Amino acid sequence: MSRLLDLLEEERRKLNQLGEASLKQAIPLWDNPEVQEQSRRVDELVAQVREIKARHNRAVRR
Repeated sequence: MSRLLDLLEEERRKLNQLGEASLKQAIPLWDNPEVQEQSRRVDELVAQVREIKARHNRAVRR
């Protein structure tokens, strides 16, 4: 889980960097395919973290 959280933070940093660069170039975030792809990566990792936490919570409640 720790590795997954580290990866999530790294991917979030990349997304922030891409977003800042896009805005500096006056490119809307929704028009930048690199930003959109990175955002999808972050979304997938967030979903994985939530699923792991949900499984853990279900196991703890039993």
